[in-house]
Amino acid sequence: MNICVIGNNLTSLALSKALVNKKINVTIFYNYEKKIFKSSRSIGITRKNIDFFKNNILKIDKKYLNSIKQIEIYTDKNKKKKILNFSEKDKYLFHLVKADILYKLLKKDLSNKKNFKIKKIKNNYFYENINKDENFDLIINCEKENLITKSLFSKKISKDYYSDAYTCIIYHQKIFNNKAIQIFTKYGPLAFLPLSKNETSIVFSIYKKKENIDKKKIIELIKSYNNLYFIKKFSKFEKTQLRFSSARNYYNGKILLFGDSLHQIHPLAGQGFNMTLRDLEVLLNEIQNKIELGLSIDASVLDEFQKKTKHYNLIYSSGVNFIQDFFKYDNKFQNKYSDKIINLLGKNKFINNFFVKIANKGLEIK
Repeated sequence: MNICVIGNNLTSLALSKALVNKKINVTIFYNYEKKIFKSSRSIGITRKNIDFFKNNILKIDKKYLNSIKQIEIYTDKNKKKKILNFSEKDKYLFHLVKADILYKLLKKDLSNKKNFKIKKIKNNYFYENINKDENFDLIINCEKENLITKSLFSKKISKDYYSDAYTCIIYHQKIFNNKAIQIFTKYGPLAFLPLSKNETSIVFSIYKKKENIDKKKIIELIKSYNNLYFIKKFSKFEKTQLRFSSARNYYNGKILLFGDSLHQIHPLAGQGFNMTLRDLEVLLNEIQNKIELGLSIDASVLDEFQKKTKHYNLIYSSGVNFIQDFFKYDNKFQNKYSDKIINLLGKNKFINNFFVKIANKGLEIK
């Protein structure tokens, strides 16, 4: 079996490694050399997904992972008193890993595999004719801005968050750093995501306003909301425009959209890559079922994949959008009762456990 994967990014490498592990021949095609991802970007992987990653993709050395056992939620109205606290007794909630490290680990491992190739796309002729290429059973597109995405998958459910995500790493004193903090500020959600004893990733999703917020102002804001770290240094800031997007059709012929080309959500819950890993688990199961039955791999795999993931992904994405909108307008109108209500709900063990389970496993797909 031969599968074509388009894109040179974290999703395409994780997907390719999972397929290669199943003895499938994989060829990655990429358009051009570029900075693959932000150097300050961190990836949160849930407990369930880290097990899936270890068993189906790659075992990540513990030295690259930082286990998060607690998530505290604050708002602008009450900066020092948390309104929600998520934890599970004697269990971590998720792992954090630097995106550039994970990318390099995957690329290094794939370079040694005989059933893996990587080729550069020379021109648009590739995109215009790849669907006719009989050498590949399936084509999986992981690029969100290429000609295939724009021409064959133009119909999308989309929403502009009118926000930009500013990411960096702060370097601080050594502490026992296993608590993630999310603050819903009047400027937008601010996350402190621990990477090691003395490094923490910052994701500050700032609402677009008429006045420009420069780097100096962002640093001042981060310092004003920080109650935990003695900050020694800030890394370079990276900026990303934020949009919600969900493809109306997951596949066309034998071409499947995957990763960010399939769905994009707000980073506040750290669920983007986790949704992709859940998609990958479903896709692998569909391919494995075909292999075990001795059937050919064709578009029927993609149809089953869409049936089993599309509605779950849309519901999950809508939940993230609801959280983002709720706190955005709550800060705007200064509802004095909302924090008390959320705090009461958070103290309910059933509700707390429910949200921890949803964040860890997503919506269960049977």
